[in-house]
Amino acid sequence: MKKWLWLLSMIVFLTFGCVEDLNQPTSTGGSEGLTEVELVHVIDGDTIKVKYNGKTETIRYLLVDTPEVRHQTLGNQPFGDEASIRNQQLLEDASVSLEFDVGERYDDYGRLLAYVYADGQSVQQVLLQEGLARVAYVFPPNTRHLDSFEEDEANARQADLNIWQYEKYVTNRGFDKTQVNEVTTPESKENDKCFIKGNINRENKKIYHIPSGKYYEQTNPEKWFCTEQQAVDAGFKKSGE
Repeated sequence: MKKWLWLLSMIVFLTFGCVEDLNQPTSTGGSEGLTEVELVHVIDGDTIKVKYNGKTETIRYLLVDTPEVRHQTLGNQPFGDEASIRNQQLLEDASVSLEFDVGERYDDYGRLLAYVYADGQSVQQVLLQEGLARVAYVFPPNTRHLDSFEEDEANARQADLNIWQYEKYVTNRGFDKTQVNEVTTPESKENDKCFIKGNINRENKKIYHIPSGKYYEQTNPEKWFCTEQQAVDAGFKKSGE
């Protein structure tokens, strides 16, 4: 009789013990601390390259999506340049740090997923607050800052900021540029949206100047670029001032 009672108690323990374990959250090494990294360059509004753990990694911003720039099929989407430039402004000359959530560390494209900070300020949050990004790609359990991000997005939408100026531009699947009626000339686009000056000097060297550069104001540009990576891709080197 005692043997049967013992077997019954073991069955109950194993059954309920397994159910309880299934309800426990799974940790995959997330951290609420910030890991400082070295910025290599800004790719677009929601993607950058950094040096992390001794290697160059592509970082995809968690929980946000910005319009595309130079996409193979989508091309340049409205406000993509603005998001890229703002991302660059926030990160350049700043201490860049990453925060990881508790879910997957890499996406299907091999990009490291993280929250990104510039001098301790959330870059994702700024982009959402200024209407240059939407909340997207929500895959639990990587949802640590989802509530605050959704609140920032709602405030920007209510204020009709940037991507929210056009009622149907932002969709659940991305951005529909057919809903945006942009009337701009090449000259106005260059001067209003792209602030990096490309200059070819007397020695035929291609140099680009950012707005904070010493010789920016006195430089007469032959080319305008929206991001430093665009300038580099065109064969220009950053001014050494």
